[in-house]
Amino acid sequence: MALLVSIFKPLVYLSLPVILLQSIAATSKTGKYYARQTLYVGTMVTVAACSIFFAAGLSIVGRKFDVNYVVAKTFYLLARNVLDLQVEVEGQEHLENARPGVLMANHQSMLDILVVGRLMPKQTSIMSKKSLQYTPLGPFMTMSGAIFIDRGNSARAIQSLNAAGELMRTRRISLWMFPEGTRTSTEVPDMRPLKKGGFHLAVQSQLPIIPIVTENYWRLYHRGVFDSGVIKVRVLPPVPTAGLATADIPDLITRVRNQMLETLREISVVPSSQASQTRTDTHTQTEQKKDPEGEKKQEEEDVNVDEGGKSSETGASSTTLESEHASVDAGESSVSLVSSASASTRSSGENGRETEEDEGMILVGRPT
Repeated sequence: MALLVSIFKPLVYLSLPVILLQSIAATSKTGKYYARQTLYVGTMVTVAACSIFFAAGLSIVGRKFDVNYVVAKTFYLLARNVLDLQVEVEGQEHLENARPGVLMANHQSMLDILVVGRLMPKQTSIMSKKSLQYTPLGPFMTMSGAIFIDRGNSARAIQSLNAAGELMRTRRISLWMFPEGTRTSTEVPDMRPLKKGGFHLAVQSQLPIIPIVTENYWRLYHRGVFDSGVIKVRVLPPVPTAGLATADIPDLITRVRNQMLETLREISVVPSSQASQTRTDTHTQTEQKKDPEGEKKQEEEDVNVDEGGKSSETGASSTTLESEHASVDAGESSVSLVSSASASTRSSGENGRETEEDEGMILVGRPT
């Protein structure tokens, strides 16, 4: 009996914060958001604290490249049950059939770590900037076989990529990365331009690229919202790089991004506002196609005026043209200002929300 008490007593104490946070979550939408976020981050911290032991043990037995797999699966199992979040995967066989390869996933928020936990294959490493090697995460990342890139030195960065490609080929190690280099969290499914680093690595090592597309889960998670539900993920067929050279990389980037973006829009739930706007635009276009004769008749009526009204019409036309010219100028100025504002916003957003690794890596961040 004493043995059972000694086992279950710590579990009871550990469950108290979870029960308390779940009670807070039931009080309001805001309470739910912060309570669930605390549970999610708390689960990450707990698993991270244990990961150093996983890394040490697996490194000793010569399986350091399986550390990420073990840690990821542990996190997914815990977070899935605590938060009632499921990840449904289509095409998972592509991850096994194309090993080794460069795994490229779209990136939306820290919730992507749940997707990584569900999909991370064995013998897979991550890419990271070299400065993280000298942080508290450094020992774990080193023992898990992370590939460090020195972004401040181009020559060293190229050497690191070449060494990474050789390691991937000889040890059959795959690499997981987020090629956008920053989060894209919007109501409408979209992706940012892809960084070149991972593509250079894939082409130099002649290894396939495996695109991984996570649906736009805005409905489940953004600032002020953190709900339960199912996140759909589709793993696309591998994109071969055999026979490609550096000159082919721009076309390769375009091709991979187009595939991922098309899939993202296909598997994502369309926001109600966007769907309504689409229906309105379609209806307007249909109405315009329906009555071309009416427009022609109206134009003829405008032209058929008596001779006495010509001078009046001419004066009015002159005034109208001046007015329209002013309107066009104003419109062009407005568009220019909006474009400048949009550019400034994008620049600010990209600079302000840059991830730990411009060339792509696993990261943590709150939604904006």
